[in-house]
Amino acid sequence: MTPWMLRCALLTLTAIATPLATAGTMPSGKPEYMLVGIDTKVVFGDDGVPQLLPPGNDVVAIVDIGTDPANPKVVARLPLMNSVFGPPTNLMITPDGTLGLVANSMDWVADGANWKSVPDNKLYVIDLTTDPPALLETLAIGKQPSGLSINRAGNLALVANRADNSVSVLSIQGKSVKLIDTVAIGEQVAAVAFTPDGKRALAAKFPGHKVALLDVDGQKVTYGKRDFPVGLWPYNVGILADGKLAVTADNGNSGRSDGHADTVSIIDLEASPPRVIDKVVVNESPEGLTVSPTAPLAVAILLGGSDGPKKEWFYNRNGKVAVLKFDGKKVTLTGEVTVGAVPEGAVFSPDGKWLYVGNYADKTLSVLRVDGDRITDTGKTVALPGSPASMRGRGQ
Repeated sequence: MTPWMLRCALLTLTAIATPLATAGTMPSGKPEYMLVGIDTKVVFGDDGVPQLLPPGNDVVAIVDIGTDPANPKVVARLPLMNSVFGPPTNLMITPDGTLGLVANSMDWVADGANWKSVPDNKLYVIDLTTDPPALLETLAIGKQPSGLSINRAGNLALVANRADNSVSVLSIQGKSVKLIDTVAIGEQVAAVAFTPDGKRALAAKFPGHKVALLDVDGQKVTYGKRDFPVGLWPYNVGILADGKLAVTADNGNSGRSDGHADTVSIIDLEASPPRVIDKVVVNESPEGLTVSPTAPLAVAILLGGSDGPKKEWFYNRNGKVAVLKFDGKKVTLTGEVTVGAVPEGAVFSPDGKWLYVGNYADKTLSVLRVDGDRITDTGKTVALPGSPASMRGRGQ
């Protein structure tokens, strides 16, 4: 074989081998974190009554959903108290992925030989740029801080304080987080959400069966006493990525299952003034709620009796995901997906192709696939270091 023929043969073998080598070493995706608040202090007995166990084993788990979206992986565990008492939206990652904010709604104190829960006032600030992620500081904010939201600019956060009937306003500058104001609402608020443009926010008035409209001008947040009447016991509120519509999860029974159908309420934010334009009936006890970052799609997480007494007629082993499709101002329930026991939080992947649901009683994550407006169970669950009380990803 001449040198020229040998060179051609080597080039041919290289051309054949390169794709095979590439296929065998496919690059992994970029890490993308999700926060999961683990509560090990509360378990639901066969009678449905929460049993309060000793504190000390709660964690905030940092879960990578970006490297391999089909197989989320716990990459860090921070020993921080977290509570299932409240909506599963008490935590969030800044849009740039730098910080994680986690509000702890309830503290644990000794009560003779037992334990009892009392309102806490702590907000944990977690640095996600270090390896491993680490607690930066702990702030004191309002009593029983629950639902939390960070604006798209990443420089302002709001926290709904259930025991204080107020909303805390926090500035975010780099890795510095400061409490700068407290807005009185006048009654209990469970959750809060910024509009995409950052100029307004909605706060769910849980026992008042209403949603309050907040105005945001720079770092000044005001409540002009404008409310929207939604369904019974609104526990969560979400706003579509285009900012045109908002949706609430109307729990129906003050945070627990009761066997009766409930609703999600639809708020038209383009109307002047904004108003409730529809209520969509779903199965019982929607608690968790999240909207897709890439599509006109939302999901309500249904307890569905899985938190109830096992002897009751409405008890079910598993909860469900209600899938809501948005077509202009028309919202349709397109289906349900069965998940685990006592499902709480839910998180879409940033590309909207995956949905993760936390199953509190099973101590697992359900991994669901999203294809357009169709959501299916992959059959895969991921074990967690305890019961997932809350879950949120990066603000979009």
